[in-house]
Amino acid sequence: MRFLGQLKGVNPFQGDIVPSRVKLLRAGQPCFPIPHPGNYREPLRILDTYFWNLDAEVGSAKHNRFISIPGLPYVLVTREPSVIKAILSDSGDKPGQFDRDTSPAEGIARATGEDSLLYANRALWRRQKKVAASPFTRSALFQPEQFREFENTFRVTVSERLERFRQLQLERGEKVTRLEIEPEVQVVMLEMLVTNFFGGQVEYSDLRERFVPAIVRLIDYMVSDTVVPRSRNILRYYGKRGEALKRDKETLFELTEIALSGRKDGLGLWRKFQSDAPNEMLRSNVRVFLAGALEATTSFATWALSHLAGAPEVQEEIFQEVKDLECYTPENLEQARVLNAVLEETLRLTPSLYFLPRRSIEDRWIETDDGRRMLIPEGTHVVLDVWHANRCEEFWGVDVSGYPAEQFAPRRWEHLSAQGKRLKETLHFGFGYGPRVCPGKFLGLLEVGLVVGAFVKLFKFRAVHSEIKARAGVSTKPADGVLVDLELR
Repeated sequence: MRFLGQLKGVNPFQGDIVPSRVKLLRAGQPCFPIPHPGNYREPLRILDTYFWNLDAEVGSAKHNRFISIPGLPYVLVTREPSVIKAILSDSGDKPGQFDRDTSPAEGIARATGEDSLLYANRALWRRQKKVAASPFTRSALFQPEQFREFENTFRVTVSERLERFRQLQLERGEKVTRLEIEPEVQVVMLEMLVTNFFGGQVEYSDLRERFVPAIVRLIDYMVSDTVVPRSRNILRYYGKRGEALKRDKETLFELTEIALSGRKDGLGLWRKFQSDAPNEMLRSNVRVFLAGALEATTSFATWALSHLAGAPEVQEEIFQEVKDLECYTPENLEQARVLNAVLEETLRLTPSLYFLPRRSIEDRWIETDDGRRMLIPEGTHVVLDVWHANRCEEFWGVDVSGYPAEQFAPRRWEHLSAQGKRLKETLHFGFGYGPRVCPGKFLGLLEVGLVVGAFVKLFKFRAVHSEIKARAGVSTKPADGVLVDLELR
């Protein structure tokens, strides 16, 4: 029935929200709308194609788009926030709910293991969530005694590494130093994860020279291993680059054991981990956490610094908030209103998780908060396009937030607050939403807040390039690696 309907061009979606169909080939389109070996390194351009040249569409049809190829499952791409929220709220392990679509994470699963929170579904996901997610909660991280300890160790780590920048600049005798920040941020983020969070013991030089480069190369391989035909990647794995890739995988496994080594002594957050689950059950999640959290927090921090590099007046406002701040307690962080607005605006405009994949396991009706409904057919691959949702003028533009949707404008959040809108009502999905929200949300906010606050406290910095494009893989990052001219305060 589905095959015949696809041949006839029947729209299988029903209800008040009916998506419009995407033609596979259109003159002038940004990209072919399906990932393949020739375009998979440009995922944002692929998503651009779904919402390109939609002048003829009105209402939900211009925000919800689908592809239908006879014999293949439907693909639904939505940038409508109310639809994204409805699907994320209906994702979980209950009968009929949407599963996470594992297709975009197959390469990650092959490198780290399939029994992780990122990849698993249904009963396995529920079991892993119960075992692995509890130390990440706000109540675990922000208990006064627990928080002070981690805030202090995080702050010391960040301060030591930024002091290295300062000493290098003093040694060179330069007033202004041109520097690419991303490689430095990667090491700081991984050090905080391994030593502060897990209580592992590893030298900074090893992180910088061995572990970070290995994980970065492995993440790049995970992306290609997901999209490039399996036969080609098998040859690649056992060919010329095979030995290097195997060493990188072994290096990630070695770091996993370092992270697990603190468990028996209750170091780091392991003391909050109340479970008799064996280490074997945790290894995949630790690997995903080390690689995924490094990738996501680096993305978050580098985008925040990149935006600030082009907004010196906002830098100065943050400096006034943090210049006398010695302890980043939850209360102090809450009072740093400009810093918090910068973090929210960074997550909105340049989210690390630029799309969220789901799959319908049966014909499923969803309903938005305003009572509109849509039937999503069984087997549909659902792409929740957070990147374009957050840049759509209709949802985030001048009429809604006081500023153009594609502009970095931290005061947007002040405008929304003045209108009586809370953060829960202005969802940017920077950490996802619903049952499968990112478990590292509060840790990520804490880490990035500390890094950005400490950086602004020590340095003034200006972007070298006037326009910063995005590069995207597992996450998004500034394409120039955050190339700035750095000056000591």
